[in-house]
Amino acid sequence: MSLALDCQQRSTDAVKVCEAPLPPGKITVSDVTSSSGRLSWEKPDHDGGSKITCYIVEMLVKGDDTWTICSESKALEVTINGLANGKEYFFRVSAVNEKGKSEPTCLLTPVTLNNSSAGPIINLLSNMFSVKAGNDLKIDVPYKGVPQPTATWTKDGNLLKETSRVNTHTSDTSSQIIFKDASRVDAGVYEVTLANSVGTTSAEIFVNVFERPGPPTDLSVDEVSADFMSLSWQPPHYTGGCQISNYVVEKRDTGSIIWHTVSATVARTSIKITRLTQGTEYQFRIVAENRYGKSHFVESEPVVAQYPFKPPGPPINLRVVNASKSVMVVAWSKPDNDGGSPILGYHIECKDQSSILWTKLNKGPVTENQFKVTSVEEGLVYEFRVCAENMAGVGPCSKASVPVAARDQCDPPRNFTVTNITNSSVSLSWDKPEYDGGAKITGYIVERKELPDSCWLKCNFTNLLDTFLEVTGLTEGMQYDFRVIAKNSAELFSAPSETTGPVTVQHDVDPPKIKLEDRFRQVLVVKAGDLLRIDADISGRPNPTVFWLKNARNIGTKGRVEITATKAHTSLLIRESVRKDSGQYTLTLQNTGGTTSKTIICKVLDRPGPPAGPLEVSGLSAEKCTLSWGPPPETGGAEIMYYIVEKCETSRVSWIVVYSDMMATTCKITKLVKGNEYLFRVRAVNKYGEGETLESEPIKAMDPFTIPSAPTDVEVTSATNDTMTICWKRPASDGGSRISGYIIEKREKQGVRWVRVNKKPVYDLRVKASCLQEGCEYEFRVFAENAAGLSEPSLPSPLTLAEDPKFLPSPPAKPTISDSTRSSITLSWNKPLFDGGAAVTGYKVEFRKSTEEDWTVGVHNIDKTEFTVTGLTSGTEYVFIVRSINKIGISEPSPETDSQVAMEREEEPRFEVPTEMRKTLLVKDGSSFTLTVPFTGKPVPTVTWDKADVDLRVRGLINTSSSVTSITVERATRDDSGKYIIKLQNVAGSASLTLSVKVLDSPGPPIHVAVKDVTKNSATVSWDIPENEGGGPVKNYLVDIRDISRTGWTRLTDKCRRLSYKVSDLEEGGIYFFRVTAQNEYGIGVPAETKEGTKMIDTNDWETNPGA
Repeated sequence: MSLALDCQQRSTDAVKVCEAPLPPGKITVSDVTSSSGRLSWEKPDHDGGSKITCYIVEMLVKGDDTWTICSESKALEVTINGLANGKEYFFRVSAVNEKGKSEPTCLLTPVTLNNSSAGPIINLLSNMFSVKAGNDLKIDVPYKGVPQPTATWTKDGNLLKETSRVNTHTSDTSSQIIFKDASRVDAGVYEVTLANSVGTTSAEIFVNVFERPGPPTDLSVDEVSADFMSLSWQPPHYTGGCQISNYVVEKRDTGSIIWHTVSATVARTSIKITRLTQGTEYQFRIVAENRYGKSHFVESEPVVAQYPFKPPGPPINLRVVNASKSVMVVAWSKPDNDGGSPILGYHIECKDQSSILWTKLNKGPVTENQFKVTSVEEGLVYEFRVCAENMAGVGPCSKASVPVAARDQCDPPRNFTVTNITNSSVSLSWDKPEYDGGAKITGYIVERKELPDSCWLKCNFTNLLDTFLEVTGLTEGMQYDFRVIAKNSAELFSAPSETTGPVTVQHDVDPPKIKLEDRFRQVLVVKAGDLLRIDADISGRPNPTVFWLKNARNIGTKGRVEITATKAHTSLLIRESVRKDSGQYTLTLQNTGGTTSKTIICKVLDRPGPPAGPLEVSGLSAEKCTLSWGPPPETGGAEIMYYIVEKCETSRVSWIVVYSDMMATTCKITKLVKGNEYLFRVRAVNKYGEGETLESEPIKAMDPFTIPSAPTDVEVTSATNDTMTICWKRPASDGGSRISGYIIEKREKQGVRWVRVNKKPVYDLRVKASCLQEGCEYEFRVFAENAAGLSEPSLPSPLTLAEDPKFLPSPPAKPTISDSTRSSITLSWNKPLFDGGAAVTGYKVEFRKSTEEDWTVGVHNIDKTEFTVTGLTSGTEYVFIVRSINKIGISEPSPETDSQVAMEREEEPRFEVPTEMRKTLLVKDGSSFTLTVPFTGKPVPTVTWDKADVDLRVRGLINTSSSVTSITVERATRDDSGKYIIKLQNVAGSASLTLSVKVLDSPGPPIHVAVKDVTKNSATVSWDIPENEGGGPVKNYLVDIRDISRTGWTRLTDKCRRLSYKVSDLEEGGIYFFRVTAQNEYGIGVPAETKEGTKMIDTNDWETNPGA
């Protein structure tokens, strides 16, 4: 009993009882293709009291006995891939929990694999969907397809971007798009596209969102009048998803803020609004309405209710067409612009010209375009203006008319007659009118008409005050009729006069004639300063034109000359006559009847003019020349007795008489000073005195020959490493003297000075320049020399390099084996002794096995003198050759190397330094330099750098690799000059190398400083280039001076580029010291001073003060 009670107490604890689950439910097969299929099943009826952890899917190929696990899945479906097409498979599924696996559920029928795939198909009953704004919309698109297709959504042709409101979801059988809180932006055309491996299909879906429409657009006021306006507009761009039911139109006076409804049921997009108040400004607004509400308002611009037309413009062409002392008639034309309404009439105003008040003349509008004014007072000047009127009102006034006086017309001119006729003109005359109309006659207008049929044309285009006129430009043989009209100061014109009747244009002439006194038939002689006068009587019809000529050139009234001419007389008057007034004077008369001339010869007695030039200088030499000239054209009316010849040096102002009574027109001038420039002059003498002078051009007394022109075509025809042959052509001109020789100069490419090549003149057209520096480029120029001196230098020849002719290079010497491994051999060689005259650009390396004859190329072109041949057979013996390459070609092979076996080796350290690197390195002061030293050795040696009294590890930056070591020194100074020692050491031995460095600095002191050409107040300091230019050519020199009584130096110049400098403005008797300092691109160098003071005295042997 106690035992049972004890057992009951233990059973109060919870005990979980579980077992293996029951088998899964029915198995279904779907989506079977040629290589896969999808299985799905139902859950077991009981999980055995424990949660199902997974399902095990097994398969069995028909005809086989073994089940194979193909999947373990927690889901109730699985896709089996990798199956064989055409085979039959059995499947079974077991459920698994923590207690174990259930009994399997088998698929009763085998599954045969074949391609049951199909393209996607959309089953959409309708593609139109609508939703009210703010509501949700869900669109479900069912589809089929094997394998399962992928879905893509687009809107209006663009890929749909999902948001928090718009989302898509795709399942096995459908694709959905969900809109939350729909708005107008969701409306549009959506397209869903389904695609799988078989094909693609798509469907368009139209979504419409219902809401209030947008505002109307393009509101405009189409018609405006005084009491109505017409409005039009366009429907809204967005109708709210449904049809617009109506529009609401409102108006307001712009002076008020209250809107009044015009119409709330407008169905069309236009309206005519009536009952408006003329002159009031209105504004309108319109709203669209559908079944979901009204849109926002759209407002018009303020518009004034008024007629659409304006008052007319001013009338034009206002004029007074008739005027008398009691009546005036005013006429005008219609305005250019009637304002859009027909003209109803005109209003006329007038005023006295002296008044400012306009008076209206008509009571009612005048419908015609003219008006007769009867209320005028005789003698007053009136102005008129007119304005037009239409329905809109009275327009602006026209411009005032031209002032017109209230006066009667004057009578026409009287006695209009023809006074002369020529073949191209008619002369007319008339008398003044009997009655001038109460105002003075101010001019006449002559008109002509060509007969038989023509119109009247004006003959005068300027105001004509005379009562006669010659009408020109008529056609010979034609008949004309003429009339004249008078004009008075009241600007009134008379009626035309009686016409002349037909007038034929033809000749009615008398040839011109000249009548001279008998004294003008002989030479007219006048003393200088007297009055010269020539008179002549003339006649001719028509009146002839008078021309006076002197020596065949026209003269007129100007200065001392005065010419007068009337119908019957002409005269020439010259006051205070001079020699130049002598000559032949011709009087010429000309009219349509002909031309006649008379000649009068006049002689003015005076001193002669200048001799006829030019004053020629011939036979010029350094001591003499010959002058020649011609007799003076103006002799002054008397015989030339002799000539006075003078000379003058251009450096002086005084003239020296050479001949005072030379009878001939040529003479010889002697005792000239060679090199001086002279002027010569000659003047003639008659009985009235000495005439004007004729002066020569400046002439330099020198021999007739000059220096030759420069030689041409200077060229280098051949060159070696130290010589060149230069050829040239003779000068185009020898200057009048035989070429005595040629001087040749050379200059390096980087040099600034030309250096003479030949000491003695060369007589041939070629020369050989020797002692050239190999590798330098030279140019040459040539001077020609004759008795007058050296010519200008020729153009320099092209730069030519001093180098030997080019050939194939010689082969390198026998290469040496510098290293080897089990698969490679390194060999090195020296450059060939002869590069063929062209730089060696590379080397070709070949090798072969000692037991074979054929050569293999290791490298076709390498610019280094060392190469490692790789890919060799370990333990095999090889030999090598090397060929040199330059731009000409490839050399013969070098001697074969010693046989070398491809194997590892030890090697003493050795420097691989070219010859150029062993030379002294030049470094600019303050710059940096790097010494790079390649080396070899196996194993890799240790490297140390040494320099006396300097720890290079502190002063420089040392970098060392397995084959190269270098040191870099920054901001070099003089202390960095010296020898740098590099040491190498390994187990096979040691080696050392010394390199020299020289730091460039500013120049040293100039040499041979001396003072020469000393005068009382000037001296010339000269010097030579410093022996040490500091690594760069001297650019300029600084010259200083110091008085013996002072300690400070004074700078004379710091830009002297010569080797001398002239100092002026010194104190006579003073003692001076001079110093010169050279400057190059590196700075100012060390100065050099004159050791002794120089005393300023005028002597060739100047005094010095050694003790100063």
